[in-house]
Amino acid sequence: MGETTDLFIIGGGINGCGIARDAAGRGLSVVLAEMGDLGSGASGSTTKLAHGGIRYLERFQFSKIRDAMEEREILLRTAPHICRPLRVVLPYDPDMRCEADTPATRLLRLLLPWTGGKRPAWVIRLALSLYKPRGNRSLLPPMAQIDLRGTAEGLPLQDRLAKGWEVSDAWVDDARLVMLNARDAAARGAKIMTRHLVTSVEREGAHWLVTVEDLSGVTTEYRARALVNAAGPWTAKVQAKATGQEEPAGPGLVRGAHVVVPALFGHDKAYYLQAKDGRYIFALPYEKNFTLIGTTYVEHPDADAPAFGTKSEIGYLLEFASRYFRRPLAPEDVVWSFTGIRTAAPDTADAANRAARDMALELDDLDGPPVLSVYSGRLTNYRKQAEAALDLLSPHFQNVLSPWTAHAPLPGGDMPVDGAGRLAVQLATRYPFLGGEWARRLVRAYGTEAAEMLGSAKEAADLGRDFGATLTEREVLWMIEREFAVTAEDILWRRSKFGLHLERHQITALEGFLSEKRAAA
Repeated sequence: MGETTDLFIIGGGINGCGIARDAAGRGLSVVLAEMGDLGSGASGSTTKLAHGGIRYLERFQFSKIRDAMEEREILLRTAPHICRPLRVVLPYDPDMRCEADTPATRLLRLLLPWTGGKRPAWVIRLALSLYKPRGNRSLLPPMAQIDLRGTAEGLPLQDRLAKGWEVSDAWVDDARLVMLNARDAAARGAKIMTRHLVTSVEREGAHWLVTVEDLSGVTTEYRARALVNAAGPWTAKVQAKATGQEEPAGPGLVRGAHVVVPALFGHDKAYYLQAKDGRYIFALPYEKNFTLIGTTYVEHPDADAPAFGTKSEIGYLLEFASRYFRRPLAPEDVVWSFTGIRTAAPDTADAANRAARDMALELDDLDGPPVLSVYSGRLTNYRKQAEAALDLLSPHFQNVLSPWTAHAPLPGGDMPVDGAGRLAVQLATRYPFLGGEWARRLVRAYGTEAAEMLGSAKEAADLGRDFGATLTEREVLWMIEREFAVTAEDILWRRSKFGLHLERHQITALEGFLSEKRAAA
């Protein structure tokens, strides 16, 4: 007959894992199946920002900005180890004419026709003054105008950029955010299965019959009172299969590419840069020695098509950044690139570069047990989006508990918002062999759980094999035993970014170690 559960979730991205955590904490039994690794799709391939969405200012979507800022504050409080404040510099280009057609640009052309389409500095300053949370209460400092001449912020920029503004947002480790939600869901009773492919779903009386296949080809059946379809790019296909209807029509899929290059600047602030066509990119400090640049918005043909940035997309990002930074960028500067494919809800997007990121929830409960299909959504708003999903599903269950995630820290996040530095000092004091930099890295990844991982170690040798760049056997085993990691790729590119720091022979050693572990299991 198979195991029976309240909720079966298809997809281990931020939507699926966020819903699993919320539901498990409300007393529902949950099973989640992800065909790959947690966060291996768009959720782990974002621009690494928890932000209000500066671009929404041009569309006068102030409520959307403030909703996102409220969620940003919650994320800073509940996951301060993987989410931290980030100041973002917006250089003012006096020659910029924005060709984008938005409510703001239309109003500007109407009221100030003599500007010739250019944006006066005072107009930008006025707009940015509205980039703040409701009630002006925030953990982060407000907008400020800055002089770029002779400053660290202005040094990497071209000479024509003499002034600008700074606003506050936050940096977040997206892939670890996904994983920590899955971990917390599992701690509350959810069953999380990676590398498990859902091969069929069908209604059978008051339940869904879900068939799952693992990597060995072994199939298992589950009976679920409700189905959550959070399959990312495959959401429309799964919805059509589950409901027996045609695949929903709509703009389909959008591909976002990012590139990582050697560091363009030596400070810890990011840049927000805008082009004449209305598109924008961020340039962020990344992994100490690099700069992350992204993203593109290009229509993607099919969920099953490979996700990678084309030469044209990568060239666009490099050319875009080269119009602002002194150091021109070429394809040979790219040390890594990654791409995410996200789905837009039916009838919610126009051009690919303006595809809506609002989550859309489609509930089908007329012909039997409910199926909730989850389209798109923003990483920053994932927690609130999960609450909205549970609000729709709760009427189908009895005795569902109230929303709870707004004040509950994620694993390792039970510390003050500004506590990472202090915790790193304490860790380095308790484990002197770490030194300051290694201790800071561990705190930024594991928060208050870093000491638990290190255990009774007295010296580095107690942590087992050294794979390079402070990655040890103890940490690798933690990722496998606690964080659902299976392959070297999981460890090097999602649980961490050691892939940027290890040499080929070190990666080979890690792969050999994992093979030995699997053979001994």
